Amino acid sequence: MVKSLLNLLSIRQSSILSGATVLMVAVFASRFLGLIRDRLLVQSFDTSQAAIFFAAFRLPDLLFQILIFGSLSVAFIPIFTDYLHKQDNEEEAFKFASSILNLSLLVFGVVVFLSAIFVSQINSLVVPGFSGEQKILTDRLTQVILFAQMFLVVGTFFFGIAHTYQRFIIPALAPIFYNFGIILGIVFFAPLFGIMGLGLGVVLGAMLHVLVQVPLIRSIGFRYKLTFDFLNSGVKEVFKLMSVRNIGLVAEQVNEVVGVALASIISYSSVTLLTFATHLFAVPIGLFGATIAQAALPVLSKEFSKGDMESFKRTLLTTMHQILFLTLPAAAILIVLRIPVVRLVFGADLFSWEDTVLTGRTVAFFSVGLAAQSVVLLLVRSFYAMKDTKTPVMVSLVSITLNILLSVTFVLGLQMGVWSIGLAFAISINIGTALLVYFLNKKLNGFSNKELVMPAFKMFVAAVAAAFALYIPMKGLDQLIFDTTKTVNLIMLTGIASSFGLAIYILLVWLLNVKELTTFIDFFRKIGQTKVSLQSEEIPKDTGSFS
Repeated sequence: MVKSLLNLLSIRQSSILSGATVLMVAVFASRFLGLIRDRLLVQSFDTSQAAIFFAAFRLPDLLFQILIFGSLSVAFIPIFTDYLHKQDNEEEAFKFASSILNLSLLVFGVVVFLSAIFVSQINSLVVPGFSGEQKILTDRLTQVILFAQMFLVVGTFFFGIAHTYQRFIIPALAPIFYNFGIILGIVFFAPLFGIMGLGLGVVLGAMLHVLVQVPLIRSIGFRYKLTFDFLNSGVKEVFKLMSVRNIGLVAEQVNEVVGVALASIISYSSVTLLTFATHLFAVPIGLFGATIAQAALPVLSKEFSKGDMESFKRTLLTTMHQILFLTLPAAAILIVLRIPVVRLVFGADLFSWEDTVLTGRTVAFFSVGLAAQSVVLLLVRSFYAMKDTKTPVMVSLVSITLNILLSVTFVLGLQMGVWSIGLAFAISINIGTALLVYFLNKKLNGFSNKELVMPAFKMFVAAVAAAFALYIPMKGLDQLIFDTTKTVNLIMLTGIASSFGLAIYILLVWLLNVKELTTFIDFFRKIGQTKVSLQSEEIPKDTGSFS
């Protein structure tokens, strides 16, 4: 029975949509656990104490994103794919993977060691508003979380290998185990060690993140080798791609650091409110944007590797429109139902009304850029599949510079609240998305304007109408029927209002003949007809499916 379960979890997803669906289910579970983690955090610590935990994460996450996840992972998959499909040499591919893993652990280990030594000085820049005992605890917790990132380096490489083989289920479970470890830290370690217990939970979660993937990686055939092949052509190409990408990543992380720093200047609790708003805003992005873009990268890399540019363009367009189909109504729901959602997730009795309003307002402004941020994840990966890192980095620098200038102006110049950081993000990400589409259009010798713009415009109109439709039952139920200080009533309010708004959205996209609706209906009909297998068939291309 255990073997059968492993075989089921190791099954290959043959289409982007089937792979993305697997990822969506797992990401939903992971995000759900993440929100439970945040709620438990609010129950165990006040917003000022919780700010220590979120501030301590900033430096480790910055280093991990720059050196590993944000650059090496996306550079690794296209090159690894070349070894498997162009050179048809699995043994060399695994040797290349071992070299990249070993070199990454070496470099990252040195950086982590130095960061742990100078953590106090670095954190003074990250959270300039922190001082005294709060600053000391932040420094200590940062050192513990830095250690946990070493395990995540290994887990990220397992991600890359598994996704290249189009195995998505087990890698998608890894973040669930990561969040579960942090929850165990809140429940069991925090009562014994206080805020430092959260750091132990992060270490446990990072270890589980790796261990859950080991059986799959071994079944694929990967065997670790202690090799440091600096002269390997694939290693050189990965680090060449990384060198350009890292410029953009440094800017992105500086952007996030500036946001946290500005929030810490507003107030200690603003760091927590900003983080909670970001977590809520990130749920639909993680569910719909990141999962589909992640599943698309191996397919886009293969199509470019084979020189099949028509299939590349078709995959890109249909994937982008399906991301918009899912994220535009999600943005409408978050904008209109921001207050009930915040109260539902973080607790009406645990979160003060002022904190609820500020968090909700911040979520709403972030959500104006939700669809754009989701699409960016795909557009950037399209450039990476073509081994072009320069263009997305240049666009990212423009967008980030604008975001920082607007954030500083809003907070320090105009004395606006923490919500203005969300407003700055929304303006800059929408401009950045438009620039990426423009340059991608030029690089691929042009899309049909009708095929590119019209589906997006129809879905946008339907989403705006759905937002107005959401507002009617939300206000009526909130004021006349439900006592929204109770969790059950909040669930009913958000559920009824969301269902009404989504029904209007689906009706309108059907009337406007948006083909993505047919694609999803056909796909889920096939899932319903499948009795056991999680492997979906490829959707016919004339239905607007992914290639």
